[in-house]
Amino acid sequence: MRPPRLLAATLVVPVLALAACSAETAPPSAEGSAAAGGAFPVTVETKFEPVTIDEQPERVVALGWGDAEVALELGVQPVGASDWLAFGGDGVGPWSEGYDEAPEILGTLELSYEAVAALEPDLILDTHSSGDQERYDRLSSIAPTVGVPEGGDSYHTDYDVQVTMIAQALGVPEEGDALLGGVDEAFEQAAADHPEWAGTTFTAATRTSEGWGAYVNDGRSLFMERLGFEASPTITDLPVEENGWSVRISEEQLDLLDSDLIVAFPIWIDAKEITDDAGWKQIPAVADGRAVVIGDDLSAAYSLGTPAAQLYALDELTPLIEDALS
Repeated sequence: MRPPRLLAATLVVPVLALAACSAETAPPSAEGSAAAGGAFPVTVETKFEPVTIDEQPERVVALGWGDAEVALELGVQPVGASDWLAFGGDGVGPWSEGYDEAPEILGTLELSYEAVAALEPDLILDTHSSGDQERYDRLSSIAPTVGVPEGGDSYHTDYDVQVTMIAQALGVPEEGDALLGGVDEAFEQAAADHPEWAGTTFTAATRTSEGWGAYVNDGRSLFMERLGFEASPTITDLPVEENGWSVRISEEQLDLLDSDLIVAFPIWIDAKEITDDAGWKQIPAVADGRAVVIGDDLSAAYSLGTPAAQLYALDELTPLIEDALS
């Protein structure tokens, strides 16, 4: 078994923000009927300011968490991209159709603005990012930059908002709606196929090199809730970290992870550090076989949250959940 992918986040250090996908941002709107029809100029509302793209961008640099994959799904191949999940190669998951010509792989947290400028972009996408003003100012001095939406700081941009913003910026809002519609239909069908999941509690858990934790109010939680599951009240009642979407779990409190179903994955460690852990094995759901530990491409798709990644995760995770709850 391959070692788990190096996800660019943990639940116990500030970098955890990189794994977030909350449900707190509202979809933006493009100005004017021209935007609705996919013509230019188009204006996209962001946290920082309205950003106007005057004409069809030809050299796009995609820097935010999942931004490059969304652009690819919308038919645009970025000339530069950030590889947040350390996929290697072109920096996208195996569920992506990929590039005709490989992009320049750029940094994530330690971004070289000189390298970005050298690509001579006419549009920069940074919609699922830190929301840092200095980062935005430096990028927008290079090219028009679509940064995070209002409420999207610390990687809190919802996937549907991300898709909507990028589709607007690329002049293809209808294609963006179609992507979102496809994801909605897939989840609705999966939930309809499993009515017994409605109201079943779940815990979205992880273990990192620093310790244990669980996610609340983020993309992973939303993924499960769209299948009919309900977040474990034991977890949601715990004090939430400053990031707003995770809780810490001590080695002595692993029983707090117990619920009708646990979906867990490792970050920066081997999955065996979860499955072989004595405390983990004593959790009632684990002892009963109602726990799923995922890794590699599946955990990356589960965490990334782009439309294609969600569909991949849905196909791969659904049978594992079926087996665990059978």
